[in-house]
Amino acid sequence: MRGLAGVLERVYARIPAERQLGLERMEAACAALGHPERAFEAVHVAGTNGKGSVCAFVASMARAGGRRVGVYTSPHLVRFAERIQVDGAPIPDEVLLPLLERVLALDPALTFFEVATLAAFLAFRDAGVDLAVLEVGLGGRLDATNVIPPPRVAVLTRVAFDHQAELGDTLRAIAEEKVAIIKAGSAVVHGKLHPDARAALEARVAEVGARIVPLGSAEPTPGASLAYPRISMLGTNLAVATTVGRELGLSPEALAAGIEATTWPGRNELLHRNGLDLTMLDCAHNPDGAVILSHILDPSSLEGIESRRDVVLVFGALRGKNWRAMLDRLEHAAAHRVFVAPPVARAVPPEEMARAFTGEVASSIPEALARARAIVGERGLVVVTGSTYLVGAARAHLLGLPTDPAADS
Repeated sequence: MRGLAGVLERVYARIPAERQLGLERMEAACAALGHPERAFEAVHVAGTNGKGSVCAFVASMARAGGRRVGVYTSPHLVRFAERIQVDGAPIPDEVLLPLLERVLALDPALTFFEVATLAAFLAFRDAGVDLAVLEVGLGGRLDATNVIPPPRVAVLTRVAFDHQAELGDTLRAIAEEKVAIIKAGSAVVHGKLHPDARAALEARVAEVGARIVPLGSAEPTPGASLAYPRISMLGTNLAVATTVGRELGLSPEALAAGIEATTWPGRNELLHRNGLDLTMLDCAHNPDGAVILSHILDPSSLEGIESRRDVVLVFGALRGKNWRAMLDRLEHAAAHRVFVAPPVARAVPPEEMARAFTGEVASSIPEALARARAIVGERGLVVVTGSTYLVGAARAHLLGLPTDPAADS
């Protein structure tokens, strides 16, 4: 572990260069490594929200269908290796360490995310993965993952306002960055889109000669109700994933088995002890995600929760995020709030939040969780949200998990 910790320090040291978007460094590095990005078929997933859940569903379905599957997502919640998974499990530290060392030795100009992406490509090639499910990190056009050849399926989930400084301040501009993952010959699956985002997608499809696949039913067998009620609340994201699965040629049986087996920690995840001390972890980190979470927190869909008086938010956010709009969207979802800083340098001070919204301030995440539980009692619901970094730290504390540092990028 000490060896990996030292290598991760070197990887994290490249975070200050993280917003240096562009494909030139990645293209040169891939060539030097013998083009590992060409070693597998890919499903490439872009969007503002829902990327991770779509990746998790598609990968689980493909595994159920007998494919050897790699998954690359970001950020991690608890351990860095969560970003690179093969057949449903993070790659072992003894595999991760030499991969990172090999990439770090290539080019000192490679950014944190480029190093992680190259390590994933190498891991998938070495493991003989035949399908890689790749989540875009930021945007799409200049994202490090976009060096791959035309993907088997290009996916666009939701498009909403986030990262405007890098992607643009209109939905059309943001969508144009994201749809650049669509390449010649790719099948394209998309979720519900604003007309401006839909126009950008259609223009890209026409430009490169791709093919839009109509969004199908979320049910593996259309017309047959899902047997997994909480999963069904994911709505369009599940329909997107199931449509991708059909495009990959997976049977209804594989789709159903994959849905049932899907896990996606920290996203609409419920933790409890003997049916009590219920805690929901959800990585909603922008206003669009907060709207989705507010629907999930409707008391009518939460067993044992009678009203918002039984719900408390543990909330923290990062500078650059519209946390005021997020809290506005969640105003009627919970009667109580405890503000706390996520464990990264860009955290908004909880005192600043408490000046704008009613709520208590906690000095640490364990203190925030304990105070929230005291407010609603053992039968109430504690909801941890606002930042992926907060959710990861809370999950590690609640489950007693070993951790790697959060990547403040």
